[in-house]
Amino acid sequence: MKTSKFFLSFITLALVLTGCASDDTADVIIELPDTGGNPTGPENTEIGGTLSEDLTLVTGVTYNLTGALIVPEGITLTIDPGVVIRATIGADVYVAVMQGGTILAEGTSTNPIVFTSDSATPNAGDWGGLIILGRAPINSVSGGDTTSTSEIGGLPYGGSIADDNSGILRYVRVEYSGGAADASSENNGFSFYGVGNGTTIEFIQAFEGRDDGIEFFGGTVNASFISVIGAQDDSVDWTEGYTGSLTNVYIEHRQSHDKGIEADGFNTDIGNNSNPLFWSAPSITNLTINGNGSTNENEAIRLRAGTRALFNNVLISGFAEAFDLDSDGADSPTGQGVLDGDTGATDITFEDVILNLKNDTGEMFGEAEFFTGIGNGTGADYNSWNSGWTRN
Repeated sequence: MKTSKFFLSFITLALVLTGCASDDTADVIIELPDTGGNPTGPENTEIGGTLSEDLTLVTGVTYNLTGALIVPEGITLTIDPGVVIRATIGADVYVAVMQGGTILAEGTSTNPIVFTSDSATPNAGDWGGLIILGRAPINSVSGGDTTSTSEIGGLPYGGSIADDNSGILRYVRVEYSGGAADASSENNGFSFYGVGNGTTIEFIQAFEGRDDGIEFFGGTVNASFISVIGAQDDSVDWTEGYTGSLTNVYIEHRQSHDKGIEADGFNTDIGNNSNPLFWSAPSITNLTINGNGSTNENEAIRLRAGTRALFNNVLISGFAEAFDLDSDGADSPTGQGVLDGDTGATDITFEDVILNLKNDTGEMFGEAEFFTGIGNGTGADYNSWNSGWTRN
């Protein structure tokens, strides 16, 4: 479809937003009709670059994301219900909300907000994904307001504000994401870097992504009603001292995938430290992970690098191994979390699972110490909350 452009005249207004960001993306130029600041009608509007003014994406307009769209400190990106953002192909095409920036993306169950590929035949990894960076604590730096930098864009994140507020994501779907910038820098569907628990995240879906569906790099944010379908790497991932809560999580694997959950106490990819100030220690309540059958050599949940985690009401189906706990002795004492009562699962059901628990931590414990209430788990009750806004 042809992209509509409007030029400055008596009846049109060209809105030019300029700015800069640390990843050197181009300034954004968005040409809109003169409708009081918001476009109307079915025209395609190109977006990308660094905002210097608040921007609202409104219902009824198709938006083409042609490069990185950066929301810097003090700027708000508002996305109305039903808006579809179509990304051109490329790992450098993504949306990033920087520290102090705000995203207000509030869809509804019948009008979700959708980030997707603009390819006629979309595939996993067509474009980047959605990135939010906050000022909540991470354990990959020495503490205080010291920051780390994101894999994509080299943007700062982390700090000391546990209740930092980056905005709202509600009824938002990200499709065909996960483009890789290089061998070590990969986009996820949703990347939450040091995001604080003042941020609202609920009813989000990552669909058919090449890398992780959702990843938490430290932070304290709580998220609920999470759907990840068809992720080719880990569906849910956390690292760098993530300490929020995840409630009502549904994971469904397709042909190619890695773990349902892969969890690290600290970031092993950057070798930052093996004795952090604090470990990742989230709670996960109402979780379903559906795999491709126990004949495949796969794991539903891998806990490693010292992470702690408490699971409650879990249903795991179709895996060779349900839980695999790894450790490297005192440098990453994953098993110590079990012995201390900081890691374990209550009310859990296994279906088509060969091995419930694999203990490679070096600490002595078994199923009796890790599981309570085997056979009592019912999972996320996905069909009660997925209607109208998710893809299958």
